[in-house]
Amino acid sequence: MSLSRTVTRVYKFHLTSVRMECARPRLFSMSIDTAMIAPAAAEAVWIVRLQGHALYDFVRLKRVFTGRDSRHQVVLVDVKRLLECADRDETDYVLTAVSDWHAGKVKGIREFLDPDNPRVPEMPYVTISARRAPGLLGLIGVHREGVVSFRNGQHRARYLAHAGALCMPVEVHEREAELLRQMCAASGEASSEYGDI
Repeated sequence: MSLSRTVTRVYKFHLTSVRMECARPRLFSMSIDTAMIAPAAAEAVWIVRLQGHALYDFVRLKRVFTGRDSRHQVVLVDVKRLLECADRDETDYVLTAVSDWHAGKVKGIREFLDPDNPRVPEMPYVTISARRAPGLLGLIGVHREGVVSFRNGQHRARYLAHAGALCMPVEVHEREAELLRQMCAASGEASSEYGDI
């Protein structure tokens, strides 16, 4: 199903769920049925499917930087790969697993992400850098690993992973978007403009 056709159907049926396989025919394809796009008023809203969440099976996310002159891009990432890169961050605050959070924190983020909430949460905003990987290949500069820092949305990302999200959109500065794709892109991701309407 083409992205433009999917978006058209979403507009036609308003907020009715439309299945989308995170795909643009000439750009990338993917078999994970986890992210969709639906409009909310005048802004694009990404729908992230949850595989193992009892209270709701999707969440809505919107862009952080919405201006036409924004130098930020949305990249669809593999949640597991993103958090592996985030766990390497030695400069910023790295959260523990959701199972270690106190009950009030879990309840708060669950209610914040609830799709019945009229306010649409912003997608995580990240930065990424690369460093030499441990071991001989890293030492000689052959193998590098990504290091992700969250500027906003770390609780959201970790809760979505805990709830069974396989892929989700994040926002990143355009100069780091290609590196983020190399290190964390969802299977087949090749488009920096995924989801823009």
